[in-house]
Amino acid sequence: MDDDRNSLAIALFTEVMAADHLVRARLSRVLPKGMEISHFSVLNHLAWIGDERTPAQLADTFHVTRGAMTNTLSKLEWAGYVHIRPDWDDARRKFVAISPAGRQARDHAVGSVTPVITQMVEKMGADQVRGALPILREMRIQLGDDT
Repeated sequence: MDDDRNSLAIALFTEVMAADHLVRARLSRVLPKGMEISHFSVLNHLAWIGDERTPAQLADTFHVTRGAMTNTLSKLEWAGYVHIRPDWDDARRKFVAISPAGRQARDHAVGSVTPVITQMVEKMGADQVRGALPILREMRIQLGDDT
């Protein structure tokens, strides 16, 4: 019984990791020149929430180190895609907001990746994708709880 359960777990994670690798490779090819998936992810998040976040909050959201997030934010700030300002109440903290150029870059990136994702959904079928979403969501929630 344990062997069956272990085999199932290994097969599941093998498929998830392979799909992650393939989707990242496919999306990297269609993102605007110079934009990485991590950049797109942060811009998309900031556009979606419509509010400022601290670098620490963003690092927690994306389950990366603060150093990794600082590196990503530095590149986004250099490109003019985010504004980083000090916290007026606590000089040790900073706040990050998407800039108009960042919103435009994010929208362009969404336009680039949407056909890739849409094509995949059409090939798989909407019903199959709808059926997979709750499973993937539950996996994300369980894995996120372990941090």
